[in-house]
Amino acid sequence: MDTDRLPGCYRHPDRATGISCTRCSRPICPECMISASVGFQCPTCVRDGSGSGTGRGPAAHAPRTLAGGVVAADPHLVTKVLIGLNAAVFLFGLAVPTAVVHLELLGRYVTYFGAPVEGVSTGEYYRLLSSVFLHVEWWHIIGNMIGLWVIGGPLEAALGRARYLAVYLLSGLGGSALVYLLTAPNTPTLGASGAVFGLLGATVVLARRLRYEMRPVLVMVGLMLVLTFVPLGGSLTVSWQAHVGGLVTGALVGVGMLRPATGRTRALIQWGTCAVVFLLVAAVVLVRTAELT
Repeated sequence: MDTDRLPGCYRHPDRATGISCTRCSRPICPECMISASVGFQCPTCVRDGSGSGTGRGPAAHAPRTLAGGVVAADPHLVTKVLIGLNAAVFLFGLAVPTAVVHLELLGRYVTYFGAPVEGVSTGEYYRLLSSVFLHVEWWHIIGNMIGLWVIGGPLEAALGRARYLAVYLLSGLGGSALVYLLTAPNTPTLGASGAVFGLLGATVVLARRLRYEMRPVLVMVGLMLVLTFVPLGGSLTVSWQAHVGGLVTGALVGVGMLRPATGRTRALIQWGTCAVVFLLVAAVVLVRTAELT
């Protein structure tokens, strides 16, 4: 599909879209489309027709995102909160450097500051998630937060807050699980890149769902994977395991979140997919733990 021939969203003319409102036929982008019983409606039609002539009341016509979540006043709120949390943990690490070793992903204990530090294999499973919010270099956090804002903002608007947060957290866990499985147990790993790659994987699914031109998205994925495997120098080594693990996990969750369905069936598919992915991640972690103990 040639995006140059597609109309622009009536609220965001710079965004080409192949989706239109089922009531007024105006073109609408993912941020503006609201799920209806058949197809999608624009915010104007939903606002003007909410509760009228249906007998079901305004609640039945509450604005919904493409994935069925409630349309929020600030569609990027969770993305902003996540950026704030990453920044807060970064500043905390600068203020208390010794705390970093208790937050980073570590499979088995090593000696830091003359004392042994435990790892995931000894029961510190929280490291799989705490490491996703941890950075120790300014360029590392800036790069990840730019990626989070650029990729995460539109995805949050399309999924809704809860579903978007589920993709982010599960992608981070998926990336950490693959790192834990494939790297030496005393290799420290940290950063939000696995979660950001997961958002990218879900974005690929979103673009496919909306029948957008796939080449720009696939080029972005390819470029980010090339950067993953090309040494950049500096004091940190890029963890390809986190990137690939996050990308695959995000795509899997995205397929469940964006599968065409309505009502309870859609919710069952979405949260069922999250549960299955979480169990797969847990299985990988338990297998690796069994090897190290």
